[in-house]
Amino acid sequence: MMAVSSSCKGGDTLGMDNGKYVRYTPEQVEALERLYHDCPKPSSLRRQQLIRECPILSNIEPKQIKVWFQNRRCREKQRKEASRLQAVNRKLSAMNKLLMEENDRLQKQVSNLVYENGYFRQQTQNTALVTTDTSCESVVTSGQHHLSPQHPPRDASPAGLLSIAEETLTEFLSKATGTAVEWVQMPGMKPGPDSIGIIAISHGCTGVASRACGLVGLEPTRVAEILKDRPSWYRDCRAVDVLNVLTTGTNGTIELLYMQLYAPTTLAPARDFWLLRYTSALEDGSLVVCESSLNNTQNGPSMPPVPHFVRAKMMPSGYLIRPCDGGGSIIHIVDHIDFESGSIPEVLRPLYESSTLLAQRTTLAAFRQLRQISQEITQPMVTSWGRRPAALRALGQRMSRGFNEAINGFTDEGWTMMESDGIDDVTVLVNSSPDKVMGAAPMYADGFPSSINNAVLCAKASMLLQNVPPAILTRFLREHRSEWADSSIDGYSAASVKAGPCGLPLARNGSFGGQVILPLAHTIENEEFMEVIKLENMAHYRPDDMLMPADIFFLQLCSGVDENAIGTSAELIFAPIDASFTDDAPLLPSGFRIIPINNVTNSQNPTRDLASTLEAGPPGKRTAADYLGQSGPTKSVMTIAFQFAYEIHLQENIAAMARQYVRSIIASVQRVALALSPSPFGARSLQAPSGTPEAHLLTRWICQSFRFFLGEELFKNVDERSDSMLKTLWHHSDAIMCCSLKVCLFFIFHAF
Repeated sequence: MMAVSSSCKGGDTLGMDNGKYVRYTPEQVEALERLYHDCPKPSSLRRQQLIRECPILSNIEPKQIKVWFQNRRCREKQRKEASRLQAVNRKLSAMNKLLMEENDRLQKQVSNLVYENGYFRQQTQNTALVTTDTSCESVVTSGQHHLSPQHPPRDASPAGLLSIAEETLTEFLSKATGTAVEWVQMPGMKPGPDSIGIIAISHGCTGVASRACGLVGLEPTRVAEILKDRPSWYRDCRAVDVLNVLTTGTNGTIELLYMQLYAPTTLAPARDFWLLRYTSALEDGSLVVCESSLNNTQNGPSMPPVPHFVRAKMMPSGYLIRPCDGGGSIIHIVDHIDFESGSIPEVLRPLYESSTLLAQRTTLAAFRQLRQISQEITQPMVTSWGRRPAALRALGQRMSRGFNEAINGFTDEGWTMMESDGIDDVTVLVNSSPDKVMGAAPMYADGFPSSINNAVLCAKASMLLQNVPPAILTRFLREHRSEWADSSIDGYSAASVKAGPCGLPLARNGSFGGQVILPLAHTIENEEFMEVIKLENMAHYRPDDMLMPADIFFLQLCSGVDENAIGTSAELIFAPIDASFTDDAPLLPSGFRIIPINNVTNSQNPTRDLASTLEAGPPGKRTAADYLGQSGPTKSVMTIAFQFAYEIHLQENIAAMARQYVRSIIASVQRVALALSPSPFGARSLQAPSGTPEAHLLTRWICQSFRFFLGEELFKNVDERSDSMLKTLWHHSDAIMCCSLKVCLFFIFHAF
């Protein structure tokens, strides 16, 4: 028998004849390569067929071809592994460079702190010798001398704008790579090869600030192009208008921008900014895009106040983009903003005084957009339902934008407020502008709307929640829609995106069965995912014989459901769609937004907060008790907004229905929040057991209450964590009375 040996080296040009190696001809190698691309691992029959079909291979034994394919697969595997290792090595090298720069920055910060400590110690020891120098216009702050005024007057000429731009660049670089701001690592974010980057938040500076640095696989010019298009990735950005563009002598550009941000809740006004943006290339090849607000003290161009907006201030911020060896870019992002939080109630000021929220909603959003686009370029793919990732991103952007428009209800978009029904808990707005109606109704082929609905109504409200982490509540609302939604109103919403009239929704009829979640896409870090919710119709006709959709479909966007993230806001946004919806399908988004408003302002000591997170023990799922143990009672503000398309003559009826529906949702959310909050009888795990989680949760509460008030166990030898406890309670020989006390005293009795 002839021995056969194979090697991964040189196997493409060597053959074997009677135990001796011979070379393949270039034509034979070319033919084998073509066959390999069609079928990398052919069977024995397939190899024999290849020899018959390709005359140039007729003098090669099938066993030789088998060896060639083995070697070829081995080389392909080695090539892929080498490419992967090279990519990992480039990433590690870039991360090492970032960490070295961060180490240098921290050493400078330590030196400054040591200097300031020595300065203050000397000042304390020589208090009797301290005198106030009135002969020069300077002040001493933290051991450093700042000339007064800090910003000399300038004018609106190109030279004056360039002077402001250069100062903005200098201040931005001092924050991105220097010690102008005291940065501390954001809790819950650990740098590493698989992390999104090095994330830090400010401590003790004016306003709120966050900084991130990391690596993306895009060239610097492409990165700058994406980041400058802020509305494409920043969901809270309503609009950015470029009012003027100037070119500098160093091939840079100066732009005057007016930017508007949506308000995150109905309880606070929106913000706007009057900005100067400076784009320039540094001597080392880096690209810089920096921005800062223009104010009256600089004597530059001004922008008058805009009604319904609070003028906020952006301190020097921006992007430092460095080319990376081997491709890609190293990016430093700094966001530093003073949101003028004094214009809102004190309980809501943490919305605009939290550097953590700024990092999550702005800084990290920019990084995720860059990494998502980079991944789509290197690994092109088509997701389920035949959508490309870029199309799904656009759908997600439309969903968020529509939801933000509903929450804010700007008059320049056609929204007008209806009169209250005497209770101011729910605000109702209507919009009959052509743009809104056309965007909410499907179109015929001739471009006209296929539905006779000619207006859109929005019912919205905000409420304060306590002791319920946003991630846990949002996940419950996503997975248990039947606990808060009305199936008949879901049917009405679904009918509004189809051709033909849709009447008033009827009372809750329970005609729709369970929900089916069909995943569409998710971001790299699973921070946000998109899915289709299918509600199966159990009866295709309503009692009034009006045809209902066979099934109801909702496009749903969910984010912030990671329990391990600290202080993360969460959203659940959905819109009814047709089963065969297109990328430009009409969307009328509704949903929930939950933002934590704990005392997380910059006045706190972030070092203490960071230490508390490091002492929390090994990583794992956090429960409500974990949150309470770390930072005291959690508080958050939930904003609810629901939109309905309707015929204008039904406005009063639809408004009454919408108010009642939102109030019922608020009551359901309060009930769910109470069920998910930590029990007064001790900490418990909120991880859902098998079966129905609500039933097991209720059973555990009954047992804990029985033990607390009567001092004995309800069941003997039954583990409260077991699935059999519910069955044991159901078949208990004695009747069990459960009462619930609320503000207005009433009792609910259940007999088991």
